[in-house]
Amino acid sequence: MCLIAFTLGQNPHFPLVLAANRDEVFNRPTRAMDWWRTDDGTRILAGKDLRSNGTWLAITEDGRISAVTNVREGMTDTAERSRGELPLRALIEPRHQLFQSLNNHASQYAGFNLIQLNAESGWYYSNRDAHPGRSIYQGAFGLSNHLLETPWPKLLRLRQALTRTVTTADNNAEKLHRELIELLQDPTPAPDHLLPDTGVGLDTERLLSSPFITGEHYGTRATTVFTISAEGQIRVTEQSWGPMAEKAECRQFGWQR
Repeated sequence: MCLIAFTLGQNPHFPLVLAANRDEVFNRPTRAMDWWRTDDGTRILAGKDLRSNGTWLAITEDGRISAVTNVREGMTDTAERSRGELPLRALIEPRHQLFQSLNNHASQYAGFNLIQLNAESGWYYSNRDAHPGRSIYQGAFGLSNHLLETPWPKLLRLRQALTRTVTTADNNAEKLHRELIELLQDPTPAPDHLLPDTGVGLDTERLLSSPFITGEHYGTRATTVFTISAEGQIRVTEQSWGPMAEKAECRQFGWQR
């Protein structure tokens, strides 16, 4: 995932709402979101990276969700372990045990941000944070390819749009998902004077500065919306995209936790 925004406790009908875009090269083999089991037998709803057998976003039957983003550092990522295993670990391992392991072996992974959320609260961990391991409670939050709430233009743009949409939403989950899928398709680039300098060059910073990235070889490949209602109804929509923003398959899932 390269851009995630979420709200906790900002709408009485939907205590948790998450909207995300996954940006990736189009030739990386990927399986669309579906139900599968982790090595320990946990049943999850997730896409699958067929190169590393990990994922970027995963959901459990009881409504916990985890997601990972890379930290953009202007260099080729080389690490002993794939970041794609982290969302799976976040849903399987107890929090204190996972944090201790990540603290002891932070260098095994390239730079990452990891979140895990439920309808009441959540946590955030980054191996590039000076004080890794933060609790998350009520509010609106954004995460891209730097630390949580780093005010990159596209993060601010999506977080503001998500907050406005969620706080004014009624109890119609289908309508909310349609609205969020649409706003995630925002192609607006940031002006040059607001671009971060992450070591990838100005042209690439421009390309990566919009919430939705359109490209021939690299771009937004999946748009995902996740909601939990006050009654425990879970709804997930994943819209897939091909090169140059060509619309591909849309998958929807719903169940009662």
